[in-house]
Amino acid sequence: MTDEQEGLLKKARESAQAAQLLVDGGYAPFATSRAYYAMFYVAEAFLLGEGLSFSSHKAVIAAFGNRFARTGIVPTHFHRYLIDGMDRRTEVDYDIDPDVRPEDAKAMIDQAQQFIALAERLLA
Repeated sequence: MTDEQEGLLKKARESAQAAQLLVDGGYAPFATSRAYYAMFYVAEAFLLGEGLSFSSHKAVIAAFGNRFARTGIVPTHFHRYLIDGMDRRTEVDYDIDPDVRPEDAKAMIDQAQQFIALAERLLA
């Protein structure tokens, strides 16, 4: 694992920890956004290992799906986590009153933690 990949995984871990603090503090919408970013940083770390980087979230998600999920390197549900996470992040960041329950945020945090564990195993 390169220093840059390790840096992205560190950001992912910290984002997941921040998401947990936010949901525990009653800020479920903000927690979902941080949980998404944790997964996004992991996807970037995977792509960086292939010498790839992209300037948009959609490009990162598409490339992750093509390079890692479709090829069977990672289970396809991780790609689905990213897609759904981006949709939720967009909703909570831009809607005035997003409907996010604490259980929803906790489920995304769990997905982010699974994503981090996967990266720690496969990128080590």
